[in-house]
Amino acid sequence: MNRTFRQLALLAAMGMTLCSFTAPASAAAETLSFGVAAEPYPPFLVKTPSGEFTGFEPDLIRALCEQMKAQCEIKEVAWDGIIPALLAKKFDVIFNSLGISPERQKVVAFSRPYYETTGIFVAAKDSQPVLTPDGLAGKSIGVQGSTTNAEFIRAAYGNTSDVRLYTTQDDCNADLIAGRIDVMFLDKLGDVDFLKSADGATFEEKGTGSVRMDPLKYGLGVGAGLRKDDTALKARIDQALAQLYASGKYTQISKQYFSIDLWPQQ
Repeated sequence: MNRTFRQLALLAAMGMTLCSFTAPASAAAETLSFGVAAEPYPPFLVKTPSGEFTGFEPDLIRALCEQMKAQCEIKEVAWDGIIPALLAKKFDVIFNSLGISPERQKVVAFSRPYYETTGIFVAAKDSQPVLTPDGLAGKSIGVQGSTTNAEFIRAAYGNTSDVRLYTTQDDCNADLIAGRIDVMFLDKLGDVDFLKSADGATFEEKGTGSVRMDPLKYGLGVGAGLRKDDTALKARIDQALAQLYASGKYTQISKQYFSIDLWPQQ
């Protein structure tokens, strides 16, 4: 769901909001800061009017910090600047549906994947798109930009289709509703709220198309992003994630939001 492949532009001045919480820990425990985007991404990330971060990933962050016996805080940053902000040491970890891809691995280190979801095409119920490069030739495909979904669609369909990139998923949804694009491509779990809404009532999932045609182009799951020299922190997060899954805590959190198991099968 994968909201990944950020442009590594020079870090502009960015406003950040902060949400702190404390996991049970000793008085000497360090504080770890987790960076997330300001854009809501239900059910993975939502900021309430009171400023609290809720959803699958904030809940998992809190469980991780409890497992690691660390005090934690969540910092909010613009999505397009999230990797530059990490590299500039504005926070310690990106934990915001950052897809693991070979391009990103050149710049940041990743924890083990903590969830995996398939990309899927969505279109009008009364349409019958053929989800191959030839079948979508000349058609317009909407996809959120700066994501592994976008990289995949451009690589697999860009030579034959009109690929349109959007700043937010809501913008992409709006163009599909208005008929300005033929199909859109997004994470399978990310379309749940849209298809349940009044605006999404006349649309449906059409299939995965060529998603698994080339896993290296599509991505390798979603992981926590870290600076490459933070090897000790990466090892701690890897261990804590495995422990959360083994204990059943990961599944307990996941079931609050999803009907399927998101844990990567590797």
